[in-house]
Amino acid sequence: MNSAPLADKMRPQSLNEFLGQEEILGKGKLLRKAIKSDKVPSIIFWGPPGSGKTTLAFIIAKQTKSDFRQISAVSSGLKDLRQILERAEQNQRLGIKTILFIDEIHRWNKIQQDGLLPYVERGLITLIGATTENPSFEVRPALLSRCRVFVLKQLSKSQIAEILKLTIKKLKVNLSQSLINLIAQMSNGDARTALNTLEYAVSLSKKIDAKIIKQAFQKSYLFYDKDGEEHYNIISALHKSMRASDADAALYWLARMLEAGEDPLYIARRIIRFASEDIGLANSHALEQAVAAYQACYFIGMPECNLILGQAVVYMAKCKKSRELDEAYAQAKDDVLKHGNLEVPFSVRNSPTKLMRELGYGQGEQKFMPEELKNRKYLKLS
Repeated sequence: MNSAPLADKMRPQSLNEFLGQEEILGKGKLLRKAIKSDKVPSIIFWGPPGSGKTTLAFIIAKQTKSDFRQISAVSSGLKDLRQILERAEQNQRLGIKTILFIDEIHRWNKIQQDGLLPYVERGLITLIGATTENPSFEVRPALLSRCRVFVLKQLSKSQIAEILKLTIKKLKVNLSQSLINLIAQMSNGDARTALNTLEYAVSLSKKIDAKIIKQAFQKSYLFYDKDGEEHYNIISALHKSMRASDADAALYWLARMLEAGEDPLYIARRIIRFASEDIGLANSHALEQAVAAYQACYFIGMPECNLILGQAVVYMAKCKKSRELDEAYAQAKDDVLKHGNLEVPFSVRNSPTKLMRELGYGQGEQKFMPEELKNRKYLKLS
């Protein structure tokens, strides 16, 4: 352990040492009872980075009588799984339970997850999976249905600060409360990030100050997985803030995305959609503003285009809103799906040839709707 990262050295070894997640580990809670009685079911731990998923798995390993096996979904495949299953068969004959911990289980593909399913189903192994992604989308339904999902929440600043205090005491390092609070704030609920930052700061200087701590954060501390659920949560928050005409909230969510490295053109495309979907007929200039913002972002890129997007989201938030166009198109789409390929009225058909004109194409009183929909109105203003 001498060469292990500080976060691993300080990992709690028992439930009594574990901080946070009272909703699932508090007194009388199901998971605590299951661990203490050595009756752990197959589990999926879902939560943000540094919330304690791996630590809980290791505590289960220490506090239950089982053969605990661990693999990473990033670096392991079916071959590794087969070796563990062979060992599990031997364990079963000896009356020993096998617990398999798969870190980042969302990275296992359909075939790998399906390969695991029958062994979980018949109880050869007890599965513990850890994921930062919504298991509803990333874990196969058949496998998910055989597991209990426990949701871990982001640790609070006070919980991170408490972890840092315990660590500082063991390391015999002097650190003021204000600097502890700074690390807790910048760690964004991630205990691992907090401890790694502390470790690096200590290695940089014997006298730690705010400048050293900020230097120790070598990457953005804002949690924003561009391929995961948080991506969709934040873009949804931006969209709904603009819809509610809350320009301040819209600017905040925009900044969350941009400062965490989101592609500005992705945001610009979403604003273009918003201009028609939520503003539409209430202000036809909104679409012009949105397209202009996209073009400007394309020309100058980040970081200079941050104010362009800021101007765009504030404009959209302050615009009068109308979803009439969106709702009208939805009704038209429903009619298309319901009625199929209705005939185009002869009066509005193209008639480039003599035969077409003889058949009546382009002739008579103009009727624009199919006969079956002749009185249909989608727009209030039409």
